[in-house]
Amino acid sequence: MSTIAVDARIISSGTGRYIRGLLQNLEGIDSDNIYLVLVRRKDLHYYQPKNPNFKVIEAEFADYSFGEQLGFNRLLRSLKPDLVHFCMPQQPLLYTRPAVTTVHDLNLLRITANDDMNWLELRIKKGIFAGLLWLVARRAKQIITPSEFSKKDLVAFSNISSDKVTVTLEGAEKADAEPKPIADLQGKRFIMYLGRAEPYKNNRGLILAHQELLATYPDLRLVIAGAIDKQRKADMKWVSDNAYKQVDFAGFISDEEAAWLYKNCLAYIVPSFMEGFGLPGLEAMGYGAPVISSNATCLPEIYKGGAYYFDPHKPGDMARAITDVFEDEGLRDHLSERGIQVHGSYSWRRMAEQTLVVYKQVLDQNI
Repeated sequence: MSTIAVDARIISSGTGRYIRGLLQNLEGIDSDNIYLVLVRRKDLHYYQPKNPNFKVIEAEFADYSFGEQLGFNRLLRSLKPDLVHFCMPQQPLLYTRPAVTTVHDLNLLRITANDDMNWLELRIKKGIFAGLLWLVARRAKQIITPSEFSKKDLVAFSNISSDKVTVTLEGAEKADAEPKPIADLQGKRFIMYLGRAEPYKNNRGLILAHQELLATYPDLRLVIAGAIDKQRKADMKWVSDNAYKQVDFAGFISDEEAAWLYKNCLAYIVPSFMEGFGLPGLEAMGYGAPVISSNATCLPEIYKGGAYYFDPHKPGDMARAITDVFEDEGLRDHLSERGIQVHGSYSWRRMAEQTLVVYKQVLDQNI
């Protein structure tokens, strides 16, 4: 029996879906090892394990902070785990005992603008991340990525052996939430996007494509769902300043409201310039929504034939792809049917099983 600490400090964030899927399924397949799940104070009751071998421990240390470098290191050493799984690259550099790190993507290295920080702050954060990632790639006993694209990207950046990196494809939430109608959208024709608002997500490109579509489909609405943070407020002001029409910012929505949007949208759009996996698009597929996606980075690898693709750098090409799907009933039906199949091919349980294999490799072989 070994003790495995899981750094779950981002468990309640969007990326935390990965951690939640991992832990919930590890509980079902591993009763041999002891798991110490490390979370922020606000999340102490967010995750409630059912397996008695899983214990939640407070780890109130912010990312990229002195507390993370010093206090988190002291906590980990006091717990004396046989293995630590850092579910993000940020971690104490002074911690040198056996560890596995998940690297979801290298997007931060390519970001050129962000309304949450000024130019200098962004440059400093990118520099810190690059140095941290380079060191972590060498120090970790094994690296996990959610796609072959992210694996190749990391190997090229850090010049480590590809044998050190294991791809564990993520799962997608089951399409079983009871749809809850959004009153303001009932009876409306709309396309949608659900997710974050950072510039690399290309929300503004999607809005421009939608405005172009209004010339042909004047009643078409664009629904953008997700937390109203600083970046999204900037997008809302941009829409208002340019007098763009028929754009609805839905804010944070429940799983039930998301299910209703997926089931009632004319299409789900993935406009991103870069992604590490692309979970919301997969979830939309599960509800039968036709998915129209950027052809960038890992998205064709993950969505396969379940999506119809466009160049995210060209809003006109995005509008063209959406028009193609609107005008071709056979294509819409194909995307709906194939998307359900693609969604069903991904499994959180399989991802957890593959992750457990990585743990055992490190623990048993002491690599």
